[in-house]
Amino acid sequence: MRTVNTLARAVVGGYLAVHGAQKLFGAFGGYGLDGTGGFFDSLGLTPGREMAGLAGVAELGGGILTATGIADPLGPVTIAGTMAVAATTHRQAGPLASDGGFELPLTNLAFAVLAATTSASAHRIGPRLPSRWTAVAAVGVTVGAAAAIVKLLTAATDANEPTAGAATETAAAG
Repeated sequence: MRTVNTLARAVVGGYLAVHGAQKLFGAFGGYGLDGTGGFFDSLGLTPGREMAGLAGVAELGGGILTATGIADPLGPVTIAGTMAVAATTHRQAGPLASDGGFELPLTNLAFAVLAATTSASAHRIGPRLPSRWTAVAAVGVTVGAAAAIVKLLTAATDANEPTAGAATETAAAG
């Protein structure tokens, strides 16, 4: 079972690290901070470049920490927060990735929660994070993710509401 745990952490952590590098540096065919920042701006995650930087650091760092087991469970906790925001971003497309939906971020979130609640095993290459720091990290990630989700949902609501002028024009036309 330890080998499966280690392999799963290496695969998911490795892919999340690559995904973060795509956001931060444009590596592996990514769009870098400017491209990703523009996309984040369009979603209402403003300022986009800075939010893309936070997401990229969380994915790159969380992925490396998850894959190596260093400061466990900080890596999976960080990934969980980032994937909660990513799943919310894709919510309107539905559950399937083939439709641009939240399937992959939700799968990564489920793995991250499982990894955060189980030991990185004897194969980790660094020490566990002390319990007190784990609690602080979990609260910080939760607050940050919640703030980003609120920002996303507020931006989506604002985009769907007609402006006062449009409401007046519609009423006058009717």
